Amino acid sequence: MAVPTAALRRAVELRAEIAFHNRQYHSLDDPKISDAAFDALMQELLRLEEAFPELLTATSPTSKVGGGLNKAFSEVRHERPMLSLENAFSRDDIEDFWRRLQQKLGDDEITLVTEPKLDGLAVSLIYDDGHLVRAATRGDGETGEDITNNILTIGDIPQQLAGDGWPAHLEIRGEVFMPRAGFKRLNERALAAGEKTFANPRNAAAGSLRQIDSRVTQERPLSFYCYGQGAYPSEALPSRHSQLLEQFRGWGIPINPEILLVSSVEGCLSFYEDLLKRRPDLAYDIDGVVYKVDLFADRDRLGAIARAPRWAIAHKFPAEEAVTRLISIDVQVGRTGALTPVARLEPVFVGGVTVTNATLHNAEEIQRKDIRVGDQVVVRRAGDVIPEIVRSFPDQRPRSSTPFEMPSHCPICGSKVDDSPEETILRCSGGLFCPAQHKESIRHFASRKAIDIDGLGEKLIDQLLERHLIETVADLYELSPIVLSTLDRLGEKSSQNLMKALDKSRHTTLPRFLFALGIREVGEVTGRLLAEHFRNLEDLMVADQASLEAIPDIGPSVARHIMTFFQQPHNLEVIRKLLDNGVFWDPLPERPPTEALPLAGKIFVVTGTLDQFTRDQASEAITALGGRVTSSVSKKTDYVVTGRDPGSKATKALDLGIELLLEEDFIRLLKGKENETIGAELS
Repeated sequence: MAVPTAALRRAVELRAEIAFHNRQYHSLDDPKISDAAFDALMQELLRLEEAFPELLTATSPTSKVGGGLNKAFSEVRHERPMLSLENAFSRDDIEDFWRRLQQKLGDDEITLVTEPKLDGLAVSLIYDDGHLVRAATRGDGETGEDITNNILTIGDIPQQLAGDGWPAHLEIRGEVFMPRAGFKRLNERALAAGEKTFANPRNAAAGSLRQIDSRVTQERPLSFYCYGQGAYPSEALPSRHSQLLEQFRGWGIPINPEILLVSSVEGCLSFYEDLLKRRPDLAYDIDGVVYKVDLFADRDRLGAIARAPRWAIAHKFPAEEAVTRLISIDVQVGRTGALTPVARLEPVFVGGVTVTNATLHNAEEIQRKDIRVGDQVVVRRAGDVIPEIVRSFPDQRPRSSTPFEMPSHCPICGSKVDDSPEETILRCSGGLFCPAQHKESIRHFASRKAIDIDGLGEKLIDQLLERHLIETVADLYELSPIVLSTLDRLGEKSSQNLMKALDKSRHTTLPRFLFALGIREVGEVTGRLLAEHFRNLEDLMVADQASLEAIPDIGPSVARHIMTFFQQPHNLEVIRKLLDNGVFWDPLPERPPTEALPLAGKIFVVTGTLDQFTRDQASEAITALGGRVTSSVSKKTDYVVTGRDPGSKATKALDLGIELLLEEDFIRLLKGKENETIGAELS
């Protein structure tokens, strides 16, 4: 019958599109669509050719394997064609495959070899007298590229087979791939050098094997697993594929340890589900599993079609990558004030679920990947990992598109964004006021080392916020017993205790109060330094950059964070309300000039668990005598006070030759210096 014009036109379109994407994938290692999208094109063409056999030609991509060859390499004619595999996408497909096997092989027990389908590059290795003499890519299945020099740089592949008993001439076939850890290191090095990064491990492996200079390939972290044989003397073949793989293993050829023998559809599907579940934890990328008939005699009976054997099938996983359109970029504010850009996408099915949002990490990542609103983008979802945008297609974007810029003010509360040049993460500076940060700021404010409101845990904070009984830390001091009695699981006694804790917490110290405010990078030590330097809150709130940097151990970054925090009107309003609600501290006692104190100029680090001091008490004892306490050991450190389980700080001190003080030594030092101070005061 005549082929409908629409079917003919669509077949021509599909063949042209598939040819283009074949070249991008196989020859240029620069795919423009996901594997799933390519599979969909091939399936559509297959269905057309099945419906209208007149459309099928010898040049159709459904009759061919792979893509074109790179002219920079010599051509290699394969001794036996390197066929592709038929794809399966569902349980029904696997049951159909099993039925076809049974129909052809009868009722005899059928054993299949199951293995992960690696996402790499198929290669052929020729060994003569046990020595590797030639390696080639699959190419179009009939002819590949000679990549011998590059293959010789891969440590996994033996240049000389181990043991004995191998045929004088044999061909081993397998997959060259790049493990995920190596891929990560490769891209990190590329970023540091300002070079282009690879989109995924498969592209990285293929690009590495197609290097003209084999020294470049040698620097790439490539690995190899054998999956079978090509040209091989029939008299030397064992009866089963599984036996041959064990033979290869004995000769030093790497064999995937996940390989398993099964003898039923359920065995196949169980292997598939197990690997799908463990897929994110594997050291390498896979995009499915492969089932192969184990008995070579059965393979001969089954034969092959034009581009694929009838005795094997690839069961593909749900695509981890898909292409869709980026509709918009929203900026979310986390509980610690971190600003995170989030991609809003046209819904796309990827990794087994419909995805509408994806993480973009930070502004630097958006700029590096050149991602813009309106772009066609590749979305990746591996297991339970949050979907992310892998890359965009700049050549397909509208001319009117503009680069994305992060906001200069918090999209939630309007406070200035703190954009320290030392960090890639931007943060909202309205920590005391920003609704996105309410829970975290209240939890921190009430913690033991800050204002110390005993009994105010996370579940109570959640209730207070959910019922809109408080908004900021200042509202805590306006709570009443009547209000607290409405909370779940808070009895009368607990309510009274919390009211007492709130009242008690009003009387604090200036260092604790500064730490409680949650200013970025202002911990306990820095809070104490600021309090001792400025002596009052008012002077600190109006301090400029130079005044702050004049304080030892406060650098430009911390100084900027402090200034930015006190420049936000909302933060100042919460502080004022705290003071109006009765929070206060005693004035710091007058002390002799620091330089006159016995530990003046001495720098201490306290590590491990002390028996007679808390960390705070030890630090206060040191600063009372003029010393300084820092959190990290450096060449400037004079003493490291060590308690039980001191950890790496003590080890670093030993390496630097810094004096270690056990707790009893520390106590003796303090008593001696205190006596010096008393003696000086008496005289």
